[in-house]
Amino acid sequence: MDELGASRWKRVVLKLSGQAFSDASGSSIDGDIVSQLASEIIDARRNLHVDVAVVVGGGNIWRGMTGAGAGMDRAQSDYMGMLATVINALALQDALERLDQPTRVQTAIQMAQVAEPYIRRRAIRHLERGRVVILAGGLGNPFFTTDTPAALRAAEIDADAILKGTHSGIDGVYTADPRIDADATKIDELTYMDVLNRGLKVMDPTSITFCMDHQLPIVVFDVLEPGNIRRVLVGTEGIGTLVR
Repeated sequence: MDELGASRWKRVVLKLSGQAFSDASGSSIDGDIVSQLASEIIDARRNLHVDVAVVVGGGNIWRGMTGAGAGMDRAQSDYMGMLATVINALALQDALERLDQPTRVQTAIQMAQVAEPYIRRRAIRHLERGRVVILAGGLGNPFFTTDTPAALRAAEIDADAILKGTHSGIDGVYTADPRIDADATKIDELTYMDVLNRGLKVMDPTSITFCMDHQLPIVVFDVLEPGNIRRVLVGTEGIGTLVR
């Protein structure tokens, strides 16, 4: 398929790490990047007619493991990270709505003044009505990365695939880190067991196992390359790594 074709999936979960939102310093939020992501999500929604739910991380603001490494209680640190994901979700919602895309933020931790609580049937209804749904707050429980809610929510809302956006200029899964190993080669397709047996850092092992059990394909790709969300959806050759 080419970039002008139809999407190969009708409903997807787009997983964005907090670092995808960050500015050059690696912290805070870069408004231009958020606007670019919003434009590409809207293109998928309006022009490819894809239902898009977005799971956001919060690592540009706070990472639970960072606090735990400094001696903070791990659960407390993880709850702080969940709140950071809500900040990113509200920033993305604002960017989408400034472009006239109806959007709802749903959180696993209730905060009624700024977002809806996550309710599966309500999320599905929003998607059916053409809204983008941003899922924040992780699972609402400590000790999980945001990979886990991406996998779980994808299954709950009957998504066809998970799009795992990277942010470091690496356009898929490689045999080694291409930034330090000149001989690293890109892998176009993997099985779930390949990822688990080789210890590849696609998503955490819990999430990979869950996706395998529920036959949820994962595409790892560079989300910050303009146009890549559309290219992944229509199946442009050479974009990203497919895990299935």
